[in-house]
Amino acid sequence: MTAVREQPVLDEQLSAVAAALVRWLETGEQQHSLFAPDVLADLSLPHWRLQTDGADATYRLRRDEHPFPGAVRVEALDRTSRGFLIQFEERWRAEDQDWYCRELIHCAVGEGRITELTVYCTGDWDETVQRRHAEQVRLIRP
Repeated sequence: MTAVREQPVLDEQLSAVAAALVRWLETGEQQHSLFAPDVLADLSLPHWRLQTDGADATYRLRRDEHPFPGAVRVEALDRTSRGFLIQFEERWRAEDQDWYCRELIHCAVGEGRITELTVYCTGDWDETVQRRHAEQVRLIRP
């Protein structure tokens, strides 16, 4: 029998910040007071890494690198010593096809705002990659 580890529950403030983050990821619309003015964003992609300093630059990074609205399905949301960790998949429509990626974001939070946003992304999978993956890999837990 596998032991089930109880996950720490996010408090009301962290839950609100996480919900605002998801809304922003889905819509691209700036969320009031989501980021601290001096937030550091650190985005790691499969073959690249980008950083920004400041809320405006963080919003601009998303607009420049991923301007498409879509759907976010949260797989896990856990409290950390400095904020929370969110694991999710994202789907969107662009260039006449459906796209997919998985991401893990650690958010450091202070005074109800994200002060550090560290993002690890699988990169964007077009329909060809998704189809090839479905044909070649059987996931134990989709």
